[in-house]
Parts: sequence; C-alpha cells; structure tokens
Amino acid sequence: MISFQNIELISGLLLLIPVVVIFVLVLRWKRKTAKALGDASLIEKLTFGYSDKLYKLKFVVVLIALALCIMAATNVRTPMDEGKEQTAGIDIMIALDVSKSMLGNDIKPNRLERAKQLISMLIDKSENNRVGLVLFAGKAYLQMPLTPDLSEAKLFLSNASPDAVPVQGTNVTEALQLCNNALDTKEKKHKAVVLITDGEDHDNGAGAEARILADNGAVVYTVGIGTPDGSTITEPETGTLKTDKDGKTVITRLNEDLLTEVANTTEGRYFRLENVAATASQVSTALNGMEKKLVESGGERAYFSLSPFIIAIALLLLIIEIFIPERKKTKIQSNAV
Repeated sequence: MISFQNIELISGLLLLIPVVVIFVLVLRWKRKTAKALGDASLIEKLTFGYSDKLYKLKFVVVLIALALCIMAATNVRTPMDEGKEQTAGIDIMIALDVSKSMLGNDIKPNRLERAKQLISMLIDKSENNRVGLVLFAGKAYLQMPLTPDLSEAKLFLSNASPDAVPVQGTNVTEALQLCNNALDTKEKKHKAVVLITDGEDHDNGAGAEARILADNGAVVYTVGIGTPDGSTITEPETGTLKTDKDGKTVITRLNEDLLTEVANTTEGRYFRLENVAATASQVSTALNGMEKKLVESGGERAYFSLSPFIIAIALLLLIIEIFIPERKKTKIQSNAV
C-alpha cells in the first residue's frame, strides 16, 4: 500500500492553483490584445505559424512536472514486507520511583536524574524487547503501556518528575501491582520488572506482591538508588531542606533489605547503582539471559521509496517541454521552373 512519509508537504499542490489562474489571465490578455490590434483576418495571417494548442500543451507539461516534484518531496513509498517484523525478545515493565526522596543528592546530581540515565541506557539495550513504564510515589501510574517503540519510551521517560505523581510517599506495592496488571498474566514466562527506587517503602505489602509476580512467571530485578548513610532532600520549589512535622531535617536512606527481598522472591537479582553504565550493562545482561518469545520489533519498518522514479519522470517532462515548439509545422511549396 502506498503511503506518504511527509504527508504535510502535499499541501504544496495548492501553490499550483495561483499559477493556473495567472496562466488563464495571460491567455485572456493575449486574446484581448489581438482584438485590439485591428482586423481579425490580418491578425490571423500575421500569427499563422503560431499554435495556441502547443503553447497550452507546454504549460500543462510544466505544471505536471511541478506537481510530480511536490509529490516526490512527500516521499511516496510502499512497504517492503508484509505485517510487522517479529524478533525474539521479552516484555519489560520499568517501575521508577519519582517521590521527593529521589531528589536526595547522595548520588549526584540527584537520585532521580541518575535513575533516568540508567533507564535511558536500558532502553538503548532493549532493541528487541517491548518496554513499558510505571511512575510511582504515594500512588502508582501507568505512564506508558508495553510498546516496541523505544523512541516513544524515551519521550515518556523525559517527563518523569515528582510533579508527575501528586500523592507523595513511596508505595512499592502498588507499583509492582500495576506492573503485574500491565504484563500478560496468562503467560507464565518471557516477562520482567525492573524496579528502580531508594526502597523507602511506606507500605508493607511489597513482599506479598512480589510473590504474586513470581506466581505469574515474572522476574523482578531491583535497582537501589542512594546510600545507606542517607541524604537530605532539597525542596525544588523553595530550595530549602525538607523537614518533617516536628521541624526536623528529613534524611532519606537506601533500604537494601526490601529490594533484596523482592528480587529474591522472584528469583531475580538486586543491583546497587554506583556506576550508571556498569549497572545498565549488568541489568541488561540479566534481562538478555531470560527465555525469549516472538515480539514485535521496535525497529522501523522497511519501505521502498518511489520518489526517485517520480523525480525522473518530472525531469523527463521538463526536457520534453523544451522540444515542444510554439509554431505549427508548415509545408513549404515550391514551383518547378
């Protein structure tokens, strides 16, 4: 099926309308001028060799050539394959903690920014997988369902911030539950959850939800962001340190025990983020080691462009136009002496 990559450029055909209008006005002007010159039979004799039809034909040829050039600019193309390409991969739900504790700066510039860098690298290494994104704090939200479109995944990731979740806190349980719902619960393998948080869970159900994920065949890999010593939190609105209801400065610490428990429950693995590139490589290696299934490829579909042929036809028409005369072919009669 023929499609247009840059369909918006097809509106350029509207520019040909004033060209046609101007040509029609020129023809009228020529007829009025001829009448104004005087005797019609004399004018006809003077312009005997001129062909009005050939003049119009030259214009039509040029007009078609210009229209073809505009069509070529839209990149007319046809798909080179039938259906969507499938490759071996897995389904990965990434759960990212965007609570204010992720603004702790014990990991520079802060925990959240380093976590987003990690996810970006994981997406780059997930070429043959489908990826989904859950953002959570006091509540969890499905930011993006499973998709093979990795560029779309990066677009959603760029918008991740504490403002994305109005309810503050850290509800790991709800994040895991939402990931479980986003994955195919009928399938007992080929799926994973990557949980990225500092582990400061305000709910005690994470272990139970991890067991449900394990029963459904999902493997959870947890990534801890922060340090056990902890860090203060700078309020982004005021630039002041976050305090509790008693006015004491809040210290946020990495809870490795919870993250290790969740990972072990699903036969996954816990990683502590220290070096982004190294951790991304470790997590990616673990994901690639899982049994794979056929999934839709995240790569772009291959197309065959027809535009070069359209341009060739347009150039051919312009060359033909050069050789179309405006004068009629007349027979020259001669008398033999």
